[in-house]
Amino acid sequence: MKDSAVLLIDCPDRKGLVARVSGLLFERGANILHADQHQDHDLGLFFMRVEFALNGTDGAPAFDLKGFTDAFAPLAAELNMRWQLSVAARRPRAALFCSQYLHCMADLLYRWRAGEMDCEIPLIVSNHRAVETLAAFYCIPFEHIPVTAATRGEAEARQLELLARHEIDLVVLARYMQILSPGFVERYPARIINVHHSFLPAFTGARPYHAAHARGVKLIGATSHYVTEVLDDGPIIEQDVARISHRDQVEDLIARGRDLERLVLSRAVRWHLDRRILCYGNKTVVFD
Repeated sequence: MKDSAVLLIDCPDRKGLVARVSGLLFERGANILHADQHQDHDLGLFFMRVEFALNGTDGAPAFDLKGFTDAFAPLAAELNMRWQLSVAARRPRAALFCSQYLHCMADLLYRWRAGEMDCEIPLIVSNHRAVETLAAFYCIPFEHIPVTAATRGEAEARQLELLARHEIDLVVLARYMQILSPGFVERYPARIINVHHSFLPAFTGARPYHAAHARGVKLIGATSHYVTEVLDDGPIIEQDVARISHRDQVEDLIARGRDLERLVLSRAVRWHLDRRILCYGNKTVVFD
């Protein structure tokens, strides 16, 4: 819904939190469209997502978002809340990175053109030229930035300059086969989504299907996660699996795994764009 806002909250758990938040929204005249909450009992934490309408109904004036923000801030301070308030009409801006494998990139762009992902995509970046034709088909500016061990710092500086110029909110690594530096990751905390071709934490690294085949597993998977300084160790957003057998060779695992990679990456990106994810520690809460 375009005329809506989303409030995301996490804080120490205590009685009455839902009533305090929903009560203030009611007092300010909000029409709540959807609300969900979760408690982590072991850590004593509370999480909540509330979506509410901004347009007035039955002749009522439009919701006063600034007035609500001013009223909510002292309540949040009192309850030691971390909170984010975003407006659905403001479309996030996403940059897509890839290398030579294009199945995830092609899937994301198709879903974006079909209206499944509510964002703007002003930039595609790759260290290869394989995606250039695809970018041109979707009329998205393409930047070819080769990366070698000797030029990695220079390449990242160029990438960061482009991200800043295009006011990018989210970076999606659609099979971008380069490791980002800690400095790069620090610039976009919980705003870089990667897809790993394994059911993490099993088989990290660059050749997980080969490792899975050598181990003789009966399930393969794919994982979408936020990128952190530690390789393949960020908060997991989504995972999926497929059953395999002793008859499947590495090529079969790779082919079946591509479908999983497309699915888990597109789900993760869509949930992030819909403001459905909260990170805490090295975990995520993904609201329905």
